[in-house]
Amino acid sequence: MTTTTRPSETTTATTREFRVEPLTCTIGAELFDVDLGEVSRDHALFEQLHALLLEHKVLFFRDQDITRAEHVALAERFGPLEDHPMVGSDPDNPGLVRIYKDVDSPPEHYENAYHCDATWRQNPPMGCVLRCVETPPVGGDTVWVNMAEAYRRLPAPVKEQVAGLRARHSIEASFGAALPMEQRHQLHARYPDAEHPVVRTHPETGEKILFVNAFATHLVNYHTPDNVRFGIDYAPGAGNLLQYLISQAAIPEYQVRWRWTKNSIAIWDNRSTQHYAVQDYWPAVRKMERAGIIGDRPF
Repeated sequence: MTTTTRPSETTTATTREFRVEPLTCTIGAELFDVDLGEVSRDHALFEQLHALLLEHKVLFFRDQDITRAEHVALAERFGPLEDHPMVGSDPDNPGLVRIYKDVDSPPEHYENAYHCDATWRQNPPMGCVLRCVETPPVGGDTVWVNMAEAYRRLPAPVKEQVAGLRARHSIEASFGAALPMEQRHQLHARYPDAEHPVVRTHPETGEKILFVNAFATHLVNYHTPDNVRFGIDYAPGAGNLLQYLISQAAIPEYQVRWRWTKNSIAIWDNRSTQHYAVQDYWPAVRKMERAGIIGDRPF
């Protein structure tokens, strides 16, 4: 990964270190004494944050009263931002997606499933920066999962079974499912199903990561003589295997849960984590703004 130095940023070495408190034994840390607006302008501070993100996979911050421009600038440190085809962006800050939920919001339930953002893309996001604008008085937490740990602790026979398998990921079967058929087909034409390895390799850390989630519809290369003796080995055998793999994200030992407050921020590595936005707060209001960073093709 490369970063670009902007003319207005601080380029001198920064010796100050953030105070870091891990939240669980496997994933997540809260950082203190941090101004993310300053980090968006300071190369050395950003490099420190980047290293901590690779180590803890999701970082949390409170009381970050930053501007939308600073939010975008911080995310752009990692790379160019992407728009989302189903959720509106801030008109003055392209790539800053507004996820606003209130009593009049449509009953969409795409967040309250364990998922890795936009794996229906050929190049899913490498990560996201999410800020809480308005939070319900209670509820609305988000859970993140360490999928490198989920892979590491799979039984050895399962690791052997899934080596080399690939899965299909679909926006049509998730976001598009509630659309009229013609619109659903148009969405599929714009975003054809993506095919990714069931186990991907992290491009920076080299970790093996279990990379199937709620967007995965089926295994595409399972039906071989080695795996299928009779039809039942494929249907429901292949589907049962995929659901078993997807279910690993629900194991609490791999998780961290975050209680949002206004101006709190989470930054996560989308390549090695999944998350689940708990929708237990209706009819209260929950407003979030997210900047997703364009990623690479999983391998």
